[in-house]
Amino acid sequence: MFDVGFWELAVIMIVALLVIGPERLPRVARTVGLWLGRARSAFNSVKSDIDRELRAEELKTMLTKQAEAPELKQFRDELTRDIDSPSPPDTATTPQAVEKKPDATPPASDDERS
Repeated sequence: MFDVGFWELAVIMIVALLVIGPERLPRVARTVGLWLGRARSAFNSVKSDIDRELRAEELKTMLTKQAEAPELKQFRDELTRDIDSPSPPDTATTPQAVEKKPDATPPASDDERS
């Protein structure tokens, strides 16, 4: 962001020494360092919060894409249809399913009777 080299720092220190004076310069340097540390900490905190939100949003997007995948949607629809539809009755245990066995001898026709 800011590219401050050795010569820029030297010029800043000389100007600060001339303007502030040698007696107050150490105290001012400590105060400036403290404020710069707090600003850097606040900046890093905001940056980490933004990164965390971006990752959460990316994860949410990935999950919605996976939820809308055609295979999963088809599988979900099949499961829902199977759950919602009534199950067919068990034919072996219902009384209607019991078949009547035909008699061993068929009834005689009119021709056979005479």
